[in-house]
Amino acid sequence: MRKSVLLAATATVFAGAALADMAAPQFVTLQNSDMLSSNIVGLDVYDGANHTIGKIKDIAFDNSKAVKGYILSVGGMLGMGARYVAVDPGSVNVKYDSADKKWHANMDATMDQLKAAPEFKYEGEWNASKS
Repeated sequence: MRKSVLLAATATVFAGAALADMAAPQFVTLQNSDMLSSNIVGLDVYDGANHTIGKIKDIAFDNSKAVKGYILSVGGMLGMGARYVAVDPGSVNVKYDSADKKWHANMDATMDQLKAAPEFKYEGEWNASKS
C-alpha cells in the first residue's frame, strides 16, 4: 500500500513537471486567404486537361508543424486498389474559386506519373491510434 502511494505521488510530480515544460497557449488570427485542412482533404486533383488524377487524402507535417506534403490517393475504383503517394505541397495548386464557391486542386502531372511515384504506406506512427 505504502509503495503504491509513493509510486502515485512520484507519477504526479513527473506529470506536473511535464505540464510545467509546456508553453502557454498562443492564439492566432486567421485571414480569409488561409486554408483549413478540412477544405483540402477530400479534394479531387485535376491535371491540365481537367481529368481527375487523384484525391487529397491527408496532409503531412514536419516537426516544426509546417506542411511537408499532401498524401494523394491514386487509381483504384470505389476505394479498392488505390495506392498512396506523397507529393510536395508546392506541386499542387489549391485555391478557392469565389465564382462557384468551391475549393479546387490542380497539378501539372499525369495519372501515369503519379502511379509511377514511390508509394506511401500508412505504417508505424502514421497508422497509430489517435487516442
